[in-house]
Amino acid sequence: MKKRITIDIEMTENNIIEGISCTGDDIPNQINGKALMLSLFDADTMDTVKIDLWTTDFQVQEMDRFVFQSLRSIADTYYKATKNAELASQMQSFIEHFGKKTEILIEE
Repeated sequence: MKKRITIDIEMTENNIIEGISCTGDDIPNQINGKALMLSLFDADTMDTVKIDLWTTDFQVQEMDRFVFQSLRSIADTYYKATKNAELASQMQSFIEHFGKKTEILIEE
């Protein structure tokens, strides 16, 4: 079985990103976004290929939140895949630090 995910990038004539949208077989409604981080691990080269895109109207506060949530997701995925609780916990500690420094999390 195959599933399809389609990512469309709307650009100006000068290759400035104005919009990012995503549809797919398991995505009930089109997602309209302002940023995208895509990483694929190439088994042949053992390298990670990355695509990072964001629109011109993506604010710094939005980028802070986007990176914070992405880091949390990466730490969760890492733990699920490896069961390495110690390293996942250390990652979460940095993410909490990042959240406080960007004022996403309120310091107690």
